[in-house]
Amino acid sequence: MKVKFYIACLLLAVLCYNAEAKTYLVSVGVSDYPGTSHDLNLPVSDAKTIQYVYSKNSNAESVLVTNSDATRNNVLAKMRSTFSKANDNDIIVLFFSGHGSSVGAFCAYDGDIQYSEIRQIMAASKAKTKIIFADACFAGKMRQGRGSSNNQSFNKFNIMLFLSSRSNETSLERRNMKNGIFTTCLQKALRGGADANRDRKITAKELFLYVSKYVKQLSNDRQHPVMWGKFDDNMVIMKW
Repeated sequence: MKVKFYIACLLLAVLCYNAEAKTYLVSVGVSDYPGTSHDLNLPVSDAKTIQYVYSKNSNAESVLVTNSDATRNNVLAKMRSTFSKANDNDIIVLFFSGHGSSVGAFCAYDGDIQYSEIRQIMAASKAKTKIIFADACFAGKMRQGRGSSNNQSFNKFNIMLFLSSRSNETSLERRNMKNGIFTTCLQKALRGGADANRDRKITAKELFLYVSKYVKQLSNDRQHPVMWGKFDDNMVIMKW
């Protein structure tokens, strides 16, 4: 009987381990665009910082794509291959730092990545929790047209958007900082700064309250993060 009990406990432990949710991150940063007139200082550092934070979580798998490797086709391909690994209980995350287009796109190294392309790939993943972090100018435009058919996938597939700025705002960076203002606050929040009740879980509400407060402070109230989507305030973003 003791042997059977031991085997049952072992099987239960294995099942619990296998059921542990995993996070799949694609972290993209473009600082060095073709030519020099559009170059930025910190996006590659931003992408590396977020990838580093997730690398310290034993249940996370991450992919880093920067500068000339961050072509639109390569970014989309990395998203497809990485997010296709996720199961129902997993989390998929896209982080992008770089230029944002006022017409509604992220600026990859060699061209725009339309928001509709991002939506399509994330919608195809089995993961129930889908997150986009964007540290880019005009990032708030990603939530525009919320009632249109083009945006129904955000509601249907539980994609949470956490955007660095409103649709009419630029996302600020300083030469004396390692990361942009939004990413600086985001990485501190994900590492535990936002864990208000100290339960080792960062929820959507905790994340927004922490990041929003400190971005406003660091930017002298010139930048205001936006969180949008169909999700519960207590949805877990990061579990340590």
